[in-house]
Amino acid sequence: MSETMTTDAARAAILEGRTSLGIEFGSTRIKACLVGEDPTDVLAVGSHEWENEFVDRRWTYSLESVWSGLQSAYADLVADLRRRHDVVPETFGAIGVSAMMHGYLAFDADGELLVPFRTWRNTSTGPASAELGERFGVNIPLRWSIAHLHQAVLDDEPHVPRIASFTTLAGYVHWKLTGRNVLGVGDASGMFPIDSATNDYDARLIGIYDELVADRAPGVKVAELLPEVLPAGRVAGELTEAGAALLDPTGAVRAGIPFCPPEGDAGTGMVATNAVSPRTGNVSAGTSIFAMVVLEHPLANAHDELDLVTTPAGDPVAMVHCNNGASELAAWAGVFGRFAAAAGVELDGDAVFGTLFREALEGEADAGGLIAYNHLAGEPIAGLEEGRPMVVRTPDSRLTLANLMRAHIYGVYGTLALGMRVLHGEGVGLDRMFAHGGIFRTAGVAQRFLAGALDAPVAVGETASEGGAWGIAVLAAYLSHADESDLGTYLDERVFAGAAIDVAEPDPTDVAGFAAYLDRYAAGLAAEAAAVEAL
Repeated sequence: MSETMTTDAARAAILEGRTSLGIEFGSTRIKACLVGEDPTDVLAVGSHEWENEFVDRRWTYSLESVWSGLQSAYADLVADLRRRHDVVPETFGAIGVSAMMHGYLAFDADGELLVPFRTWRNTSTGPASAELGERFGVNIPLRWSIAHLHQAVLDDEPHVPRIASFTTLAGYVHWKLTGRNVLGVGDASGMFPIDSATNDYDARLIGIYDELVADRAPGVKVAELLPEVLPAGRVAGELTEAGAALLDPTGAVRAGIPFCPPEGDAGTGMVATNAVSPRTGNVSAGTSIFAMVVLEHPLANAHDELDLVTTPAGDPVAMVHCNNGASELAAWAGVFGRFAAAAGVELDGDAVFGTLFREALEGEADAGGLIAYNHLAGEPIAGLEEGRPMVVRTPDSRLTLANLMRAHIYGVYGTLALGMRVLHGEGVGLDRMFAHGGIFRTAGVAQRFLAGALDAPVAVGETASEGGAWGIAVLAAYLSHADESDLGTYLDERVFAGAAIDVAEPDPTDVAGFAAYLDRYAAGLAAEAAAVEAL
């Protein structure tokens, strides 16, 4: 990503509001990213670390932590602006909010939260998912918002008759900042199925759902509860006085700033990797990991392993979503980092990861017979209702640091690869996968192994570590160009035209080694399922 503006030009752009601010609520970090008129000019970044909580057997974040985290990330961005440009912003050209998709935030008519936020990570919606999938004829994943609502109906939860609206985390934050209850079409597609012909909720399925719950929840009319849907490029409201105070309690930021439609992390990942056109795809690796492939034609069959969602422009996408990504890998890196410190060698996190990743390159192609399961939470594709992270090996396996680390990196991709096998069986064409997320910061390791796992070229660009915060900043910047071009053309011609992209071709040895690893991985899931039953 370029940073070509001079200090004087950057200060002028910031003071005059010729900028776009992107804010993304990730699973472990809230990030803010400010870009100039050229979205490749990153003027400042800020972040705040946070963690979900497991309360009453549900994964959640408190609303208090949402707002304190937002304010902390924004204050960190302002501090970065002071350091780089000696300026404090009062306005922006546009703002965008993104967050983890799916989940369930339900409110009454007074806007009060009815039950604690239920995140995408919860897997307690099995009966609802199964019934909706059967009635709709399309896969409804456990984490989708409609699955959470329907499970509450099935469980006869007392809050159901009081629901006036429900939304995602991005939708909630956007609503409080602008007063508008809207969602970008990509994020909305993780709430309820979207008809790509209309860029709105599927009217036929809306009718089926209302009929399904007519006796069990007679007051529920789902179309009245869902947010309004908007495609990329539409103005989705303006920052209110109350919203400005929520974003910046110092009072420096003025109201009236336009917002783009709020999006999910899948959509911003597609934008950040220029993967919004057919035969392109992207992999986003963080606390969760998912792959998105933009479709040329509808799939022949419904598959439990695949979600049908959309790009921020509304084009159909097949998504392989795994609840578990790099968190277990990070935990093991923490163990080795502590070992180094105990031995008198102080290493920062990047140095620990870099050392371990480079060691993984020395491992055997199949990880020497080791298997690493990264399942901290339940994983539907793997058939697990709860997570049990494990390292499994046979007596004749070769336990070395190199094999252990290769097994852990392979383990991040294991469940994803099981889902991608289904897409391959549907004959879905793929020219190239773009990857982003912190796991790809160490050059030549995770990217190479992913190419072997997918048996496809994998590209990583300069935006890899910025990820979705930059992606939603780009969508905010697109507001002033939507009348001139569609989103794909805008990205090709104005954002990525001169981007430096590194492409890793699949190494045949890695492809064969990962295939052998994945066969053992799939067979060994029975051991993990037994651990769930036993512990």
